[in-house]
Amino acid sequence: MSQFQIGRYFEEFHKGEIISHATSKTIFESDNNLFSLITMNHHPVHTNIDYAGRQQHGKILVVGTLVFSLVVGMTVPDISGKAIANLMYENVDHLAPVFVNDTIYAKTEILDIIPSKSKSDRGVIYVETTAHNQNNIEVLKFRRKVLIKKQTP
Repeated sequence: MSQFQIGRYFEEFHKGEIISHATSKTIFESDNNLFSLITMNHHPVHTNIDYAGRQQHGKILVVGTLVFSLVVGMTVPDISGKAIANLMYENVDHLAPVFVNDTIYAKTEILDIIPSKSKSDRGVIYVETTAHNQNNIEVLKFRRKVLIKKQTP
């Protein structure tokens, strides 16, 4: 039996490369409800159709941290599958609202690749991920640094 493979080694990333992630996700009402419950975000704009219907967008909004969590997860097979650690996230920007039944897609640009100065078996990739919905409207953008194993130290 062959070993399950996920992610890339540090040497396999290239500055300026753009990766379109194959994984996508339609966000269902059950996803939003469960996430609201387990994270204790009970704001009625996420859980109450009547309340949300009288607000700016006129319908239930998906919790922003659910969108963020899903997009990070969608990048794992291509970005952090061989990660030692996610070192930091920055500039998490919610660019447009996400609604129940929206489908989310993502792409990541490799902004920089930085070999470790203290350990020869790893390096840091600095990336920016952008997510868009089924109408190609950008809904989320964030940057992060990921510590990745090298294939050959």
